[in-house]
Amino acid sequence: MRLSSESFAHRGRIPAEFAMGTPEGFGANRNPHLAWSDAPAETQSFVLMCIDTDAPTIASTVGREDMEIPVDQPRADFVHWVMVDIPASVYSIEAGSCSDGVTAHGKQAPSGPAGSRQGLNDYTGWFAGNADMQGDYSGYDGPYPPFNDLRTHRYFFRLFALRVPKLDLPAKFTAADVFHALQPHEVTEAAIYGTYSLNPKVNAG
Repeated sequence: MRLSSESFAHRGRIPAEFAMGTPEGFGANRNPHLAWSDAPAETQSFVLMCIDTDAPTIASTVGREDMEIPVDQPRADFVHWVMVDIPASVYSIEAGSCSDGVTAHGKQAPSGPAGSRQGLNDYTGWFAGNADMQGDYSGYDGPYPPFNDLRTHRYFFRLFALRVPKLDLPAKFTAADVFHALQPHEVTEAAIYGTYSLNPKVNAG
């Protein structure tokens, strides 16, 4: 199975239009184009995720003018998108078709292929306690890495082909719920990644 995008090159920089954050503040936050092919014959549905594998783990270092987050700080995953029950007949998602703009308090009914469901992303936890932004963030919300981070962030788009049409999940599900539910049903996976940074030093390198 092959996964590709017309919005960014594999291992290349993700354009700012597909990010939640830019040097000026909130960005266009459009989902990128994705297309896939050569799915196994037994595929009955797809799962799509976008995960930043380079999120800082020390919250007190994020967004500070007086310091930079070192490259070697331990990192963790930050989920930007999780969508399940994508019909086997679907082989592409157009740019901006699932997200176009930042929705304060989160998109409650994000667009997607007919029959698909979209789970909570990790901005749900990040914005908790922020009266202007807190809420349940569903669907795609793009990159917004700390401006003071010296590491280039990688955003992995992962597509799983499953041998079942639907996954058994709670109404408000997370990527962790999906990973647990898909394990007995996974046929194969394809992945690509793009990079993004808001640190001028990183982008100048």
